[in-house]
Amino acid sequence: MSAEQTASVAESPTRETSESEILYRVEGAVATLTINRPNRMNTISRRMLEELSARLLEADQDSEVRVIVLTGAGRAFCAGLDIQDAVAGTGIGAKTATVTPTLDLRNAPPIVLHQIDTPTLCALNGGAAGYGFDLALGCDIRIAVAGAKLSAAFTKRGLLPESGGTWLLPRMLGWAKAAELVFTGRTLRAEEALELGLVNRVVEPGELESATAELAREIADNAPLAVQAAKRMMRAGLSEEFADHVHHVFLQLLPLFQTEDFREGLSSFLEKRPPEFKGR
Repeated sequence: MSAEQTASVAESPTRETSESEILYRVEGAVATLTINRPNRMNTISRRMLEELSARLLEADQDSEVRVIVLTGAGRAFCAGLDIQDAVAGTGIGAKTATVTPTLDLRNAPPIVLHQIDTPTLCALNGGAAGYGFDLALGCDIRIAVAGAKLSAAFTKRGLLPESGGTWLLPRMLGWAKAAELVFTGRTLRAEEALELGLVNRVVEPGELESATAELAREIADNAPLAVQAAKRMMRAGLSEEFADHVHHVFLQLLPLFQTEDFREGLSSFLEKRPPEFKGR
């Protein structure tokens, strides 16, 4: 992000219109991205996916942002494919859609979400189905409102979890539980998802905003470079051998020793005061 763009972020933290399918707001160190098609249960469109990737990258590149919150407008988080548009031949999944011989998914939301270093927190304000289910799983942490449903109903629609679910679920649940969930296309209540470990906590609807803000602040209060490095190494560890990973972590640790935040962490501990990290 250029200096001019960064200045624009600082001067105008809320950049959205009623037509935006992704609302973007920055408050303090937290960027909130809100999926904004409430009249269609936040089902996906091509424009929405383009906006979502762009906003995720914008937040990740903003040095002032330490946590990204992803949520939905209205009563659903994201109900997945817009079946009405698909059947009408005007949306994603339409029978008349052009099939290209090669796919460039480098800027697709699931890949962007997986690769950015800023911690991501999903505030599940309602149901998450299909693409929305995968999108929620792609975030680092999930808080769900009581009564929200998480639906892996891909096979019931003649599809498979196409946006990260087949990679994420076996790692989160183990093979057998992931296989049962995917093969049956089962829908889980928030409380069942909590028992399985797919969400971190379940709160009452009126408590979602405050619970999300509290957790986001707790993360944002820590040294951002260290949090980002930890996330980067956790991601790398999913595909590395242990010895290689330890070596990789050590190489990440060395530059952290040189940061102002490391010195601030030591000083604040010795002085018995809360640290004030600058991200430097």
